[in-house]
Amino acid sequence: MTLYHRITYNAFSVLSSILKILSARKLHIISQNIASILFNYIPKRKNTALKNLKIAFPDKSDEWRNTTLKKCYSFFTYNFLQFLAFPFDPRSIEIEVVGKKYLNNAMNGNNGTVLVSAHFGSWEILGYWFGINNYPLVGIAQKQKNKGANLFFEEKRQLSGIKQVYRKSSMDSLYEILDANKILGLVSDQDARGKGVFVDFFNKPASTHKGAALFHLNTNASLIFGICVQKDIEKYQVEFIPIKPNKKSAEDITQLYTTIIEQSIKKYPEQYFWFHNRWKTKQ
Repeated sequence: MTLYHRITYNAFSVLSSILKILSARKLHIISQNIASILFNYIPKRKNTALKNLKIAFPDKSDEWRNTTLKKCYSFFTYNFLQFLAFPFDPRSIEIEVVGKKYLNNAMNGNNGTVLVSAHFGSWEILGYWFGINNYPLVGIAQKQKNKGANLFFEEKRQLSGIKQVYRKSSMDSLYEILDANKILGLVSDQDARGKGVFVDFFNKPASTHKGAALFHLNTNASLIFGICVQKDIEKYQVEFIPIKPNKKSAEDITQLYTTIIEQSIKKYPEQYFWFHNRWKTKQ
């Protein structure tokens, strides 16, 4: 690890120590001020986000899209600060769970479970919920180029008891997770370039990761969709929706869970990460 990476790790650690002593209300106030600065003065990817919102919601006004993006900045800034402040007193937040029986039914299949999620909602709280409830979740994460930041994020996520492997891990190791009847967590909502399949996402073809579909087809692992939406500063709702394909093609299955993702985004558009160039790859 280089000196710069060590400094990054120590800086995150110090910031975490400071933030964790603050109440959720104070953390929220700080996050709103930071979000305002980011929205107004640091426009990186802002145009991409507005373009994506226009594709997804063509009938909405520019004012609505602008307001939604402001809320998006606020939402993700608060959630990032909250992640830095982890661990927190579990009594300080309230988590309602909808569809838990679907998750338990999926786990009873003995072929492993593929959890499909998205860059949507409070995904760190979702992982936290799995960990404190002793579900054997192994999530696939993107490795950070900065080794200090990567180590810090990995340690934070492991505090709740969940495991993670990195993208480009061997396929054998991923199948071993399912063979052990564990939960393999996949985030399946970003542009997949030439490796994906094209499915409709907000009425426009989008190259989409088909990994969840292939794992299901190759192992008969259960498929389930899971998200965590923020209802208030300290209130969250974890929701599970079973994915039961009627057809046996990767494209049909990918379309099925992409549609579920889209339906969730329509309910809470400010909680979706619009900054990724979702429709980058052309059909």
